[in-house]
Amino acid sequence: MRSYSLAIDIGASSGRHILGWLENGILKTEEIYRFPNNPTTVTKDGARCLKWDIDRLFKEILTGLAKAAELGKIPETVGIDTWGVDYVLLDKNDEAIEGAYCYRDSRTDLSIPKVHEKIPFEKLYEKTGIQFASFNTVYQLYHDRMTGRLDKAAAFLMLPDYFHFRLTGKKVQDYTNATTTGMVNAKTGTWDDEILDLLGCDKSIFRTPSKPSTTVGTFSPEVAARVGYEARIVLPATHDTASAIVAAPLKGEAPYISSGTWSLLGVEQPFAHTDAAACKADYSNEGAPEGKFRLQKNIMGLWLLQQVRHEADDKYSFAELTDMARENPIDATFDVNEKKFMAPVSMTETIKETVGRDLSIGEIAYTILNNLARSYAASLEALEGVTGNRYATLNIIGGGSKNELLNELTIRHTGKKLITGPTEGTAIGNLLMQFIGRGEIRDVAEGREIVEKSFDIQIH
Repeated sequence: MRSYSLAIDIGASSGRHILGWLENGILKTEEIYRFPNNPTTVTKDGARCLKWDIDRLFKEILTGLAKAAELGKIPETVGIDTWGVDYVLLDKNDEAIEGAYCYRDSRTDLSIPKVHEKIPFEKLYEKTGIQFASFNTVYQLYHDRMTGRLDKAAAFLMLPDYFHFRLTGKKVQDYTNATTTGMVNAKTGTWDDEILDLLGCDKSIFRTPSKPSTTVGTFSPEVAARVGYEARIVLPATHDTASAIVAAPLKGEAPYISSGTWSLLGVEQPFAHTDAAACKADYSNEGAPEGKFRLQKNIMGLWLLQQVRHEADDKYSFAELTDMARENPIDATFDVNEKKFMAPVSMTETIKETVGRDLSIGEIAYTILNNLARSYAASLEALEGVTGNRYATLNIIGGGSKNELLNELTIRHTGKKLITGPTEGTAIGNLLMQFIGRGEIRDVAEGREIVEKSFDIQIH
């Protein structure tokens, strides 16, 4: 009889429920439910705000869980991963305070300088090893301090921890996602007391971070009745990139790109690089299973192409946009990581204004992909400077690994050999950590061996 685990992988544009089971040493997967996800625009005090509809997302989680029962494929364990930095504040009645803000909201414009007045960024980096980004939790949370929202908080939970709480009633904080906040000390692996004190945060609202593969608890009676069965929540690496890297077929110290809405480029390390060189190169040290760190950098990713597609009323598939790009190569250079691309009113018009001329949609698609590849090359060169190593290969995982034109441009600009796949890396890594928690596999290394045997891994 098959013993299933269920990975619920929620990205910034869609979510999916993927069942997994081991069969003669091969990992089998089946997607049973998929749903859209986008931030919603709301007006607060006359200002435009971007938030996540956490109640709708939780309904989608329950719907996908019930789908497993309908199929007669009931999972023994379940784990949820999402993107990093975003969180929910709960009041004393365990109700969410003002929902959950989206990291693309501009509210931190006011709080960033005030945080740096209290603790200079260089000191923040020395403590946490987290690169500067306007959406880092530390800046979001201080905005909550400024507006009084934080005063009402009795608990702080990252998004996956919040959804696990709603499924089980247990408040457990995953280490990998906690590190994305910019408030976890890179040496101790827990919340930095000095940072919390300087920002005026009540330490009691934070839970000690737990390692991936930890059991959170079982479904509450209400959830079990709603979905039709009982299951146990086992922490995956709840930060989606951390899960994706678990599934990367890395050999030794090999760099990776987790390619999707964001492109995360980095390399696993046994320790955090919090020196001035790493800070100048703008590299983060985010938590990984087994006490390792992901020395990596956020690159804007396929978000730019996704937005252009939406602005064209989604009438082109990504494959069609890529074909159009291949037929319309242009040499226009821009920095994909400029803040203006974070959440523009029109991505299409912003790119045209940046390039300085009108562009066809094929030309826009090409210049996005080409400049992504340029950014990969520059970031990889900086990574080699930080670690002191030269890398011959680059592993690309996630949905973006299927884009052949982007792969070709990446080879051209980096000069590296590419290894691509698996495409559903995040869900696979989520499942592997559940299998470790269940005692079915020993560790990440064994999980990666299973991935190589189970999925189509391409060498370019």
